[in-house]
Amino acid sequence: MIEDIRKAANAQHLEILGALHEGTDTILLLGPLEPEFWKVFKSSPEAQDGQSDPLDRWSKRIISQLATNSKASTHFPSDGPAYPPFISWALESGESWASPVGMLVHQNAGLFASYRGALRLNGHLALPAPATSPCTPCAKPCETACPVGALSETSYDVEACKVHILGPDSKSCRAQGCAARRACPVSRTYSRQPEQSAFHMRAFLGE
Repeated sequence: MIEDIRKAANAQHLEILGALHEGTDTILLLGPLEPEFWKVFKSSPEAQDGQSDPLDRWSKRIISQLATNSKASTHFPSDGPAYPPFISWALESGESWASPVGMLVHQNAGLFASYRGALRLNGHLALPAPATSPCTPCAKPCETACPVGALSETSYDVEACKVHILGPDSKSCRAQGCAARRACPVSRTYSRQPEQSAFHMRAFLGE
């Protein structure tokens, strides 16, 4: 059944980025399927209507339809408070891990991992075998990529990050996305569009 849902999600340029059991249910975590995800979103009504939160609204529309078709319920990162534990779910799925700079790293998306929503299905569906963290054999260029050293395994200096982005921005973080995320070797293979990273950076800055 998971593969049927994966095919339906892929048709909407979403991918299952993790699966886990919780209680008697199975949870599937959904995120962008690159490289066409951003192009599809940009052509959507939500991206063009000038209203707030276009990506959240697109995600809810598309994932809610997937839920209806698969007899599932939904969770979204923007639901709350209290907010669904997407980070805990991702770590439990065996496809994502805590990276050397604190952010989640996914086996295929690297430090560009993001979750647009989740499907909750009744029963325990068969899960894929756990993967191995890509950080284990990695030289970890993410650790030195941030120009102001704002990121570590245990902390994140949000203010230093924002000051850099709004000031000299020597690594073009605002236009291309976080330099540490881009330094990840797995992220480099993920084909995420710089425009998408810039969109998320504007949201981070509250613009």
